Amino acid sequence: MTELETKTEVTPGSGSAEAESDISARLSEIVSKINTSLDAIDWSQVGKFAKASGIILAVIVAQILIKGVIDTINLLPVVPGLLELLGLVIVGRWSWQNLSTSEKRSAVMTRVQTLRQEYLG
Repeated sequence: MTELETKTEVTPGSGSAEAESDISARLSEIVSKINTSLDAIDWSQVGKFAKASGIILAVIVAQILIKGVIDTINLLPVVPGLLELLGLVIVGRWSWQNLSTSEKRSAVMTRVQTLRQEYLG
C-alpha cells in the first residue's frame, strides 16, 4: 500500500469512538450549564409555584395515560361493545333496585335533595 492509502484507511469502530466522545463532551457541557442555572435559583421562593406546576404536570400525564388506555381499548374489536353492555346492565340493575316502587323512588329523591343541599347550599 502507498502512503496515501494508509492515511485514508479507517479502522472499524474508530469513527464511532470519536462520535461517542463528541457526544459525551457535548452532554457534559449541557449538564454543567443546567447545573449552573439551577444553582443560581433561590429555591425558597419557588415552593408554591413548583407545587402548582407539579400538580398540573401530574394531571397532564395522567390524562395522557388515560387517553392511551381508552384508545387501546377502543382498538380491540369486542371490548367497547362489551363495556357498553356492562354499563346498560349496571344501570338497569340499579334502576330496578332503586326505582321499582314509589317508596324507593321517593327515597332516591330524598337522597338527591340532601346531597344537593349539602353541596350547593
